[in-house]
Amino acid sequence: MFEQGTITIHTQNIFPIIKKSLYSDHEVFLRELVSNGVDAIEKLKMVAYAGETELGDFQPEITITIDKDKRQLSITDNGIGMTADEVKKYINQVAFSSAEEFIQKYQAGDRPLIGHFGLGFYSAFMVAQQVEIDTLSYKKDAEAVHWTCSGSPEFTLSSSARQQRGTTVTLTLMEGEEEYLEPERIRELVKKYFDFMPVPIKLNGEVLNRQKAIWRESPSTLSDNDYLEFYRYLYPLQDDPLLWVHLQTDYPFLLNGILYFPKLRPDIDVTRSQLKLFCNQVFVSEHCEEILPRFLLPMRGVIDSPDIPLNVSRSALQMDRTVRRIGDFIAKKVGDRLREFYENDFAQYTRIWPDLGLFVKYGCINDEKFKKQVQDILIYRTTAELPAPNGQGDAKFNYTTLQGYLDRAKGRHENRVFYATDEAAQATYIALHKNQGLEVLFMDSFIDTHFITFLEREYPNVRFSRVDADLDASLIDTNKSAEIIDPKTNKTRAQLVQELFQKYLDKPKVTIRTESLSGTAPPAMILLPETLRRLRDMTALFQSQKAEFPEEHTLVVNVAHPLVDNLVKLSQGTIVVGTGEPSPREELLRNLCHHIYDLAMMAQKSFDPDSMKAFLDRASDVLTRLTTPGAV
Repeated sequence: MFEQGTITIHTQNIFPIIKKSLYSDHEVFLRELVSNGVDAIEKLKMVAYAGETELGDFQPEITITIDKDKRQLSITDNGIGMTADEVKKYINQVAFSSAEEFIQKYQAGDRPLIGHFGLGFYSAFMVAQQVEIDTLSYKKDAEAVHWTCSGSPEFTLSSSARQQRGTTVTLTLMEGEEEYLEPERIRELVKKYFDFMPVPIKLNGEVLNRQKAIWRESPSTLSDNDYLEFYRYLYPLQDDPLLWVHLQTDYPFLLNGILYFPKLRPDIDVTRSQLKLFCNQVFVSEHCEEILPRFLLPMRGVIDSPDIPLNVSRSALQMDRTVRRIGDFIAKKVGDRLREFYENDFAQYTRIWPDLGLFVKYGCINDEKFKKQVQDILIYRTTAELPAPNGQGDAKFNYTTLQGYLDRAKGRHENRVFYATDEAAQATYIALHKNQGLEVLFMDSFIDTHFITFLEREYPNVRFSRVDADLDASLIDTNKSAEIIDPKTNKTRAQLVQELFQKYLDKPKVTIRTESLSGTAPPAMILLPETLRRLRDMTALFQSQKAEFPEEHTLVVNVAHPLVDNLVKLSQGTIVVGTGEPSPREELLRNLCHHIYDLAMMAQKSFDPDSMKAFLDRASDVLTRLTTPGAV
């Protein structure tokens, strides 16, 4: 048998276009040819199941052969094979039945990804100057055929001496494509694209691929260690994941996969996906930004679906209805997994929440469906010790839901939430609230500034107050402040203290407020009204700079503190000498007022070099005067 003909296409420019458009991803030719071989094996199994042939002791495999002398690379499968008519149909016609549409897409698209997602058999011409097919069909009395094409629409089809069922595709490589004659390069590509393919792929008798794809297995057959080993294999030298979600569905689309929440590290780019996309266990891409919801982009693992459209540009992929539905499905399954942990393993849930909470809060802000699914399992670290939900043992936890906080606070401050953003800097304020029985939530992750605003929209009747924004009435002893201590002038303790600080601080933009606070409260505290502080923070954010501490703020002096009480007593004995110079006693009063103010400021911000030097000089002077006999 010998035949010559022309491949059925509608343009003579198809091969130059293939080479030009696919050049940047020319390694995918191997993915396409090996995938075709695996398909041929699967088709053989299907006809065997239908009773059309007997397989006997069938051992499926793909064999890759390199002949450097001839510059040839061969891919052989022992699958279904083809007859001469099938070669004409599948190779010469079907491959380019939509050639005109392909050319239009290539010319019109701003970033075509045909090479990225494969063109099938003809991607071989990216690297080959000649492609040969040697094949024998499984059909009884079939004749082996040999097909040859040298990168033009002309082909030859002739008889072959092949005796084994299956197909061998042989590429004679072009100049500059010698890398595909190197065994190490082939090993690298097989590992990249076919590591989890269930058919063994061999080179020089060595099986190159791992073969086992655990995402295709039932979760009931897998242990925690199976999931962890798979993650460590995919992402070596990384911390173990926080948790994982096994995805399996066949309606309304076919999808399998395993997603992992990674432990957050500074080198993780939360705007890019490290998820690996597969199609029928063949690797396609590790950039899945279009598939995952934005708040899940840092997730890792595998998604395998033949229903994700790949022969389109990324912008079209983003708008595809199936892709959007897959994103919704993934978000729902993540929400289900989180609820499972919350309800059944609250201890583990709280351990991973510092990393996990960022994903969940961002999801609530950006995805209404996800928010409704998880809003009642959002937890916040708190100063209270509380039992786990659903009676999960006797252990106590420093975590609560927002609704739980509001329910407990009804008797003290209904619909008001006290929160802290910096446990160390706001320790004084937190202790003051805690010692008075007021529970404080910690909102100290970088997303919480935005999340508080989100919560205020969700709970319009709830007032959120940072612990240094104002003082709850329960923290103030009004009787102590109103105590009259100077019968001659009829001035209260609060009035005298206020006059002292106004005189010696001499800061017109600082509002001096005097209150009697609990015995554990410091001598003074700085308050920043919630609205003013948020406006300052927002302005700094838009201007891409650090928020400066506002000159206008409130200094609350605690008249119940022993230091302030001693300050009052010291002031009542102040003597001014005739020269008009301040006495040592008055200078001490001035320094003490500044010192108390500086201590309050230190709880709010770090000092610049000049402020720190002034503080240290005053502290030294105060201590020197207090320890010098007769100085005061």
